[in-house]
Amino acid sequence: MQTRAVLEVIALDAEDALAARAGGADRLEVVADMAADGLTPPAAVVAAIRDAVDLPARVMLRPGAGFAAGTAEDVAALVRQARELRAAGAEEFVFGFLAEDGGPDLAVLERVAAELDGRPWTFHRAIDRAADREALRKQLDGLPGLDAYLTAGSARGVDDGLDVLVAEAARRGEPGHTQRLVVGGGLRLGHLARLRAAGVDAFHVGSAVRPAGWRGPVSADAVREWRAALDG
Repeated sequence: MQTRAVLEVIALDAEDALAARAGGADRLEVVADMAADGLTPPAAVVAAIRDAVDLPARVMLRPGAGFAAGTAEDVAALVRQARELRAAGAEEFVFGFLAEDGGPDLAVLERVAAELDGRPWTFHRAIDRAADREALRKQLDGLPGLDAYLTAGSARGVDDGLDVLVAEAARRGEPGHTQRLVVGGGLRLGHLARLRAAGVDAFHVGSAVRPAGWRGPVSADAVREWRAALDG
């Protein structure tokens, strides 16, 4: 018997968070600036969302477009932001940085994870741009707090990455594959049956629940449609 799947919805503000909850979301991903594919949100937005809903919320730590952490000064600023976000009520996070060779930037990942003091976090879709995703998983295995990968299986989205996702789902529990697989990035309702059959139990949606695109809010009805599809 399948367990209830986790539905994670991107929220840009408290209005989005309320609509996501009304539609049956289990968790939020809180970000800013989706024109850059999601950056670190202001602490005030995180605090407002925390006041508005009691859903678990994973907060993005990403200073700019791309998947490099930037300069030493950029990393120091990111660590300060993580501290400020924790003070604003953030308890869970999302981040992921690659080095120039396409492998994980372990020094930065370890520094940020240390600042979170064991709190749970997701390595985001940087895995889909990694030179070797299997090697990355093995290198990151054991990092404090890392409990999930957000991935489409391909930099081009779930349509292209579906076979990879199904294969990785089959390896759940193996070294490098103990973390939860959260599928997102071009995810469509038509993908769900195969992914659920493969044992995937966490899904991430953004534009799919915004009928007006990123300029408009989350639609509770659209979230409800996803909730029903996952539960059905």
